[in-house]
Amino acid sequence: MSTEPSRAPVTPPALGDIRAGRPQLLGSSVTTLLRRAASIVALFALDFCGLVLGLYTALVLRAVLYGEDVLWGAIWRVESEWLPFLLLVMVLIFWRAGLYAERERRAGGGRIVGSLILVGLVALAFGIGTNRQFGTYGLMPTAVVLTIVFTGLLRASYDVVTADLFRIAGIRRHAVLVGDSARVQHLRRVLGEGRGGIAYDFVGAVGPSSDGMPLAYLGTVADLPRIFAERELDELIIAETEFDDRALLELVDLAHRRGVRVRAAPTTAELLTQRAEYVPGQGVPLFELRPPAFVGADWVLKRSFDLFVSVLVVVVGVPLWIAIAVAIKLDSNGPVLFRDRRIGLNERQFRMIKFRTMHADAPARQARLEAANEAEGALFKLRDDPRITRVGRFLRRFSIDEVPQVLNVLRGEMSLVGPRPLPLRDFELLEPWHRKRHLVLPGMTGLWQIAGRSNLSFDDLVRLDFYYLENWSIWLDIAILFKTLPAVIAKRGAY
Repeated sequence: MSTEPSRAPVTPPALGDIRAGRPQLLGSSVTTLLRRAASIVALFALDFCGLVLGLYTALVLRAVLYGEDVLWGAIWRVESEWLPFLLLVMVLIFWRAGLYAERERRAGGGRIVGSLILVGLVALAFGIGTNRQFGTYGLMPTAVVLTIVFTGLLRASYDVVTADLFRIAGIRRHAVLVGDSARVQHLRRVLGEGRGGIAYDFVGAVGPSSDGMPLAYLGTVADLPRIFAERELDELIIAETEFDDRALLELVDLAHRRGVRVRAAPTTAELLTQRAEYVPGQGVPLFELRPPAFVGADWVLKRSFDLFVSVLVVVVGVPLWIAIAVAIKLDSNGPVLFRDRRIGLNERQFRMIKFRTMHADAPARQARLEAANEAEGALFKLRDDPRITRVGRFLRRFSIDEVPQVLNVLRGEMSLVGPRPLPLRDFELLEPWHRKRHLVLPGMTGLWQIAGRSNLSFDDLVRLDFYYLENWSIWLDIAILFKTLPAVIAKRGAY
């Protein structure tokens, strides 16, 4: 039986929107973004050098082969005519092939060969299509082969150097293995000391018992909440195959709430029944069960988009805001803006700002109207709610009352698109499986608004939230925003 390591427990960092998450071993989110940007720039520079060297060397070889004088300046002028076009094509193809992805997901040498062959074919087709005269068609395959060699060597050198830098800097993945002793021992052996140039620090193992465990035994699966709370972890690697679907989903959700990546080592049977891509250099293929969102550059783009649109709405909408404020004050007593306590990211409360659409005593009258509630589950909706003012009914019908929430977006409490934040009354009625929706910032609009809004049952709405979580991207956000306006104008389910 292994003993508990002396590594002191650490308090995990405060949780944030998982779309802005990052591995603990890579430091702060800003540092992670800078590292990713530096990595992409470095790879881009190396690929540019590989392209220049490959094409230039091919031109020199052609001159030598045909007995021509090697005029270095003239050769460079010939090359520079093609470089902008070839560089653009190469970067686009490389990006699409995953050659600028994160280190461990980055495609290998085979993808470099295929991508550069495609670049050569595109260049050849472009030259023929523009009636460009070729001195010899042997130049293109020679340039492709040489570019493959130079690019491959440069990228291999980059991987070696950065792996050494990671080792010198002490960057490690803190991982816990899950499974019985035999599976943990096998997984520990085949994983080796590291992956993708980053060394492993195997914190311990979780399994049904400590008998025969090759690592420090941390407890059973039921102890994982405590383990996550006490330790700083980067990965949870599952070798266990006897989880039922519900237990596995709960385990994955728990890990993602703590910012821990989950990976599963498949069995032979699973590999035979699904497509799998073997990554050279690893003893066992690992498939990551990713958090239900994207991270990194997409998150920065989303936040920048949120800020830009919100500022634009505030600046352009000032005259309309003033007119609405006047109408609200003339229609009923009370403030123009209503600050409602809602549940947001990580189930924390915040004050959501809206134009007031109800009489000032509306909260006090809520309890008396519960029996007339027309919605199912953790929602309260009345088609003819007597608390709504005349101006408020118009504002609600076209969702204009929601516009001031751009101020919440500017404060970082909301996003333009995301699961709708619930009032305290609704939140208290949620079932445990509903609460996954609070893993990300709540939104001003979302799939609820474009898929029927108040006409759907609450469980259906939650399932839409889950779909959004699992399929999030900046492009999905933009699509939802474009579809929100027609849904509002059509007044589908709004009351």
